[in-house]
Amino acid sequence: MASLESRLSLDGRVVIVSGAGGGGIGTAVTTMAAEAGATVIAVSRSKTNLDEYIGPLEQRGLPVIPVSADIATDDGIASVMAQVRRTDGALYGLVNVAGGAAPATWMPATRVSRVDWRELFAANLETAFFASQAVAAEIRSHQNPGSIVSISSISGLNTAPFHIAYGTAKAAIVAMTRTLALELATDGIRVNAVAPGVTETAASATYVDADPDRDRSAIAMGRRGTPVEQAGAILFLLSDLSSYVTGQTLLVDGGLDLKWSHLGPDNTSLFLKDESFRNSITAL
Repeated sequence: MASLESRLSLDGRVVIVSGAGGGGIGTAVTTMAAEAGATVIAVSRSKTNLDEYIGPLEQRGLPVIPVSADIATDDGIASVMAQVRRTDGALYGLVNVAGGAAPATWMPATRVSRVDWRELFAANLETAFFASQAVAAEIRSHQNPGSIVSISSISGLNTAPFHIAYGTAKAAIVAMTRTLALELATDGIRVNAVAPGVTETAASATYVDADPDRDRSAIAMGRRGTPVEQAGAILFLLSDLSSYVTGQTLLVDGGLDLKWSHLGPDNTSLFLKDESFRNSITAL
């Protein structure tokens, strides 16, 4: 049996991370995959962001190659694949992080326009699909194994009130993941997804404020996740530790999805008025 270290290692493998320059999950994945030995092609539309977040990784001597490209376009994908072919090592992985949604996209379902809907699907679903298509074709052409991981969301596994287009696009990533996994399984290419819950990123900070009391009430583990914790789940799905896992969406939410809306901070029903009964059922 291979050692744990070798099963976690990405030595000699090239991994593309889209959305690498935001300082959140993409940057954390880039760091962790490079530390595991991969040569990481770090993709972002913003060269400024690459300089800020990926530059320090280069200065540390980590094997990262920043590429400024819009992976939501055919030209952007072509430039990334051209860099792959200039890079030593075998293309092995893709992490689709690019996407998300601006605060202005939150609105009642009755107000969503066709433009709103199409923009969120283009940013979250189409970007992930066409990047996956290109990477899968390249890996398959060399008859190598591979692993593709996309970012879905808890909003794609549950309801997404006042964010219906985003939630539906993220749900579509789950369906995309399952179908791609089936089509590519005999080629040795695994396809999975991670669905984060509330995670402390610069993007989420634009509409989620700091409120520890609320977090303890809403999340089973009592706190929001970090980009590094999401990256750990992604690294697992990239690595040979998950060699028999494909077509799955891993919910990484600290137990947010487990909490019913009528549960209090101690996870007992808010309908229980009798404190003695509440105390009796929670006693160790």
